Amino acid sequence: MIPTTQTAESNITEFSPATGQRCGMSIADIKQAFLDNLCCSLGRMPLLATPNDAYTALALSVRDRVLKQGVETLETYTRCDVRVVAYMSAEFMPGPHLENNLLNLGIVEPTRLALAQLGLNLDELIEQEEEPGLGNGGLGRLASCYLDSLASLEVPAVGYGIRYEFGIFDQTIQDGWQVESTDKWLRFGNPWEIARPEITYDVKFGGHTEVGTDEQGRHRVRWVPRSVVKGMAYDTPILGFRVGTCNPLRLWKAEAVESFDFAAFNHGDYYRAVEDKMRSENITKVLYPNDEGIHGKILRLQQQFLLVTCSLQDMISIHRLLKRPLDRFHEKWAVQLNDTHPAIAVAEMMRLLVDKHQFAWDSAWHVTRHTFAYTNHTLLPEAMEKWPVSLLGELLPRHLEIIFEINRRFLDEARLRFPGDVARLARLSLIDETGERFVRMAHLATVGSHHVNGVARLHSALLTQTVMRDFAELWPEKFCNVTNGVTPRRFVAVSNPPLTRLISGQIGDGWLRDLKQLRQLEALADDPQFQQQWRIVKLTAKRDLAALIAQRTGILIDPASLFDIQAKRLHEYKRQHLNVLHILTLYLRLKRDPQADLPARTCIFAAKAAPGYVMAKLIIKLINAVAALVNHDAEVRNRLKVVFFPDFNVKNAQHIYPAADLSEQISTAGMEASGTGNMKFALNGALTIGTLDGANVEIREEVAPDNFFLFGLDAAHVQQLKSRGYHPREIYQHNADLREVLDFIASGALAGGDATLFRPLVNNLLDRDAFLVLADFQAYVECQQQVSALWQNPQAWTRMAILNVARMGKFSSDRSIHEYCQLIWKVNPITVT
Repeated sequence: MIPTTQTAESNITEFSPATGQRCGMSIADIKQAFLDNLCCSLGRMPLLATPNDAYTALALSVRDRVLKQGVETLETYTRCDVRVVAYMSAEFMPGPHLENNLLNLGIVEPTRLALAQLGLNLDELIEQEEEPGLGNGGLGRLASCYLDSLASLEVPAVGYGIRYEFGIFDQTIQDGWQVESTDKWLRFGNPWEIARPEITYDVKFGGHTEVGTDEQGRHRVRWVPRSVVKGMAYDTPILGFRVGTCNPLRLWKAEAVESFDFAAFNHGDYYRAVEDKMRSENITKVLYPNDEGIHGKILRLQQQFLLVTCSLQDMISIHRLLKRPLDRFHEKWAVQLNDTHPAIAVAEMMRLLVDKHQFAWDSAWHVTRHTFAYTNHTLLPEAMEKWPVSLLGELLPRHLEIIFEINRRFLDEARLRFPGDVARLARLSLIDETGERFVRMAHLATVGSHHVNGVARLHSALLTQTVMRDFAELWPEKFCNVTNGVTPRRFVAVSNPPLTRLISGQIGDGWLRDLKQLRQLEALADDPQFQQQWRIVKLTAKRDLAALIAQRTGILIDPASLFDIQAKRLHEYKRQHLNVLHILTLYLRLKRDPQADLPARTCIFAAKAAPGYVMAKLIIKLINAVAALVNHDAEVRNRLKVVFFPDFNVKNAQHIYPAADLSEQISTAGMEASGTGNMKFALNGALTIGTLDGANVEIREEVAPDNFFLFGLDAAHVQQLKSRGYHPREIYQHNADLREVLDFIASGALAGGDATLFRPLVNNLLDRDAFLVLADFQAYVECQQQVSALWQNPQAWTRMAILNVARMGKFSSDRSIHEYCQLIWKVNPITVT
């Protein structure tokens, strides 16, 4: 919330942020600011400036204007003694900052003209920006959408995360396989961040605890750590859309307390002289280290603890700097735990209050439980994070003691509600004792929070019926739903300027702040002229993507074909392989009957598989093998094309979402918490083919069932099928099309005759099929036939696309944040003056 937490004595009694030309918004001001930064910040003359120099000079010029609003925001918050949201997340995927900040400042065109006067192209400079690789997928992008909306709704807030030096890997495709390489997003520096070397906090690991009494004879515990590193703050300003609010995203980098051992150096031990520096900085070196082995697990837990302890110490420091009593901390801070990664914050808050600030346990627990709220993002048991008791005790011994004490008191409370129900108490316990003992982090977050929310109505209902059922029966008032949303600024205005201009030309631009205003487009759904303009906008986006695909992959595609796109993290429950089975069904049908009445279709995939996820990587290989077959078959290549678009990230997504005709949202019902890609595609005019999973349920309700291609089992029928015994091989035996496709894959026809390459995937589907791909295959194929039929009626397709966009108002992240503020955080907006 505040850039520094230590202040020096000063005679400055009045302060006015930069005014005039330094932060002016005119073409002349922007042009001069660019030249000033090129000269004074970078030491470059225009003749010798590289494209990155030009980008950096522009970024610094825009940052000046953003930071001016940031300072004014902090002044307002301090003066008004506000309650602040602290959004704590292990991931943030903000995407490129430059274009988004230009949009929010309202100076896209003045900047374009200022650069043109200097012979520079704004779009080319925008493409120079490296994307911050601070997240893995939907979780981090959701966090960034929420920061955007918090600022745009003028809600006092700060984001807390980790400054990973190397983010999510860069993906290339070699011989059809995913190959990971280092994401060096910081190699040219980051002009948007401000290092705060004066804001650091100690981060302790290992050691032991000592028990004693204080001067008043009260029981006290002292943690004697084995090692200490420090977390240093880096701030990135997050500007709201056309408002004065600019909130900070504060990221922590791990550093050594002493970066150089001079004594070791003098003795000739040059490695030991910098050993502490290397070991400490490793903690924030890489996003999500491979945690299959013990060293990876230790590093990941170290990352999570560094995030929470630095963030909580920072909040407490600010709180005390403003001379607020610490026993009222929860009245001024609303801390949201984004999934279980920061759940150790519950124990750390107790340690800080009890051990450091000498609170009584009950007083500390009151503050803690009224500070935190927890968002659950998964129903998959394997994704519900657990830490071995032995590991947590070795790395964070005091926290394990605190967790045991929280658990003892909690189970005493639960025992009074459910006397004699030993099985229920075992399920509720923070400690899983069914084998090796584990700490259940979702349980810790739930016990230590005042609210727990799911992220779609179906997900929230299933959460209280399955993995959190016992907690929901104990504390029904604690559970609620806040359906996810996305920011229309990033995912329409920035990603799709032609569509933005078309919509705003008809209904004004108020929809960018109030997405429900899109409803006004319903009146235009049958207007032939508007439909024609709509199709031109879509075709333009498809041509842009086709050109990018040709540049990146060498594959030439027809922009007039149906663009059928599935872009999301690669996981078996998201069922990219179901999509592949349908593609092969089309291919084999065309081979049998070249005159079949099938419209030209281009199937595009974009996805990253976790480096250690063998089956997911095999599915990527399968997609590329199918692409190689189909795209080189002269008999079908003008009717069917397959593309794997590499390195899916926010920057690439901004090209993909606007170009889609059909959005594939085909996960197994009951598996996807919400999804936000479904919203981004629909907002850009794609029709959805999907199951009743996650937010698909609510999207279908909003756009109307007739405007959604629905197929497959719902969550209840998925559970019924599994409970009575699911036998996928029987489906294979009774479905000729399915049998033909799976036999084709198993034959080795896609692997140069190697029948063993895809055998693990085929066997998995026939013998297990945990995500019911075969059960939904026929319904999916039949639904795709409806898609093909509608595509051949451009007027009906366009009408449906317009209605989809018009009815997506619910799915703005602004609505989500408003609900969080009302239901959970009890925070009010404040206008920055």
